[in-house]
Amino acid sequence: MSREILLLVDALAREKNVEKDVVFTALEMALASATKKRYEDEVDIRVEIDRDTGDYRSFRVWTVVEDNDHEEPSRQIAITDAPDYDKDLQLGETWEEELEPIEFGRIGAQTAKQVILQKIRDAEREQNLNDFLQRREHIVSGNIKRIERGNAIIELGKLEAILPRDQMIPKENLRVGDRVRAFLLRIDRLGRGPMLVLSRTVPDFMAKLFEMEVPEIENGLIELKGVARDAGARAKIAVKSNDQRVDPQGTCIGVRGTRVNAVTNELAGERVDIILWSPDPAQFVIGALSPAEVNSIIVDEDNHSMDVVVDEDNLAMAIGRGGQNVKLASELTGWKLNIMTVEQAEEKHEEEFTKVRELFMQALDVDEDVADVLVQEGFNTLEEVAYVPLAEMLEIEGFDEDTVNELRSRARDALLTQAIVREEKLEHQAEDLKTLDGMTAELAAALAEHDIHTRDDLAELAVDELTEITDIDEEAAKQLILKAREHWFA
Repeated sequence: MSREILLLVDALAREKNVEKDVVFTALEMALASATKKRYEDEVDIRVEIDRDTGDYRSFRVWTVVEDNDHEEPSRQIAITDAPDYDKDLQLGETWEEELEPIEFGRIGAQTAKQVILQKIRDAEREQNLNDFLQRREHIVSGNIKRIERGNAIIELGKLEAILPRDQMIPKENLRVGDRVRAFLLRIDRLGRGPMLVLSRTVPDFMAKLFEMEVPEIENGLIELKGVARDAGARAKIAVKSNDQRVDPQGTCIGVRGTRVNAVTNELAGERVDIILWSPDPAQFVIGALSPAEVNSIIVDEDNHSMDVVVDEDNLAMAIGRGGQNVKLASELTGWKLNIMTVEQAEEKHEEEFTKVRELFMQALDVDEDVADVLVQEGFNTLEEVAYVPLAEMLEIEGFDEDTVNELRSRARDALLTQAIVREEKLEHQAEDLKTLDGMTAELAAALAEHDIHTRDDLAELAVDELTEITDIDEEAAKQLILKAREHWFA
């Protein structure tokens, strides 16, 4: 019998081109499965085959669990009963009882064969996957084998991959037999084995296509700094030269556009803007918004946003159809961009100037002229007045040391008063609001400032109301409001 096992393992290992240990493991599983059928209850069985002799032993296994988790006596031992079996048994450990092995010839042949072959198939898939991963291929190509529920199943040699419908370029009409290229997005571990998931819409796909078309990117003369895509319609890529003799934009475009056209053709005609990257964020944004011309930019570091001012004639071009141009520029640069005309920028500036002036007049108890001087000198908050170095404020014309010290003292008093009021309002906030998932101390303080004290107060807000009150974006505001409303539907 032992010799029969060794011969079977050797034959299967050679036939399926897998390690012998894989076959031994599959056989152990098959023997354990057959042994379990002796019992009416669900039991745990372990089979151990000697790799040298072919002899095998069977064990019934119990796991030590907490008393209140002792629900399956056929497979579990309560921790209080463990000393009855072995005084050294600890929680989570196992206790085994050796069984009389069943005869190999009495195993249900079909069941054993299925278990063994399935294990071997899994091992073959895993080996094929490891061989593929060792090649470090980011872009793969293969033929569409079939279409399932809109998803394309692609044959990649010995492997299969899936190109989901939502990862296909919009309006792209792929058919069975078509040869397609795609980016390896991830590997899903499914019940049937590992499945490669592909994408033709992610920015990385375009980046890799440019690397293939432009040798200067691969050898490091040109660096690809970022890609933003509206798949199938338009994209922007940012490039930087690491050699002053190389023009990054012209090199990526190629002679008569050959290089960029090769990428465009692969992506169903997707138009590509090639932008010159700049370490200066404002200059980078100006390039990213091309072909629109920018008049001026106001940078807000705190909110990581920029107000981009353009002429009326350039407004539509800067925004793009359906907001496409500004959206792609924002994704590429990583900055929130607010496009506005010269007139709109002046109105916003005037509103902000008036708002800060009124803040200073009220909080510092000064007249309009003093407040105007502070705003014109670049002061926007009470914190700046209170804590900007003394020497800096003394440079303001007409401000002597006594005046500056008095203004700083009043600013600090005003900040202290605001902090006390804020703390008092926070004390009135309900605990279920303070502990809501996604709530922070800053958010809670902002809500308290607007008399939002309970979870229901927050739940009744509209998304745009919450974004006005706080600095969070629209998606974060939506999620927070949904969290606040959950108890309504519980």
